[in-house]
Amino acid sequence: MTETHYSENGFWDKLRQFALTAGSNVVEKALCLYYAAQRPETPAWAKAVIFGALGYFIFPLDAIPDVVPVLGYSDDMATLAAAVATVSLYITDEVKQLAQQKMQSWFGHKLT
Repeated sequence: MTETHYSENGFWDKLRQFALTAGSNVVEKALCLYYAAQRPETPAWAKAVIFGALGYFIFPLDAIPDVVPVLGYSDDMATLAAAVATVSLYITDEVKQLAQQKMQSWFGHKLT
């Protein structure tokens, strides 16, 4: 998938609807990527990687359909993890804190 599948509304809709199903690891990575992309200091190439991964995450027709029990989000997790590794220099402490705050408001506890 390419970044053309990404939309901010689609991203937030997917997270709101499937956060518990996807699990905190998937959601945390998606949020870190999202907040890193919002930073003006993040270069265009990194934003392209981020929006490509987030586009894959929200695209309903991916390698393993999200409705498949247990495995449904494994391909999303792999894609998000690869993107996090690629743009890790732009996932700052501030980005991590924003993701943690959102995670805490959704899941009700601080993640480690």
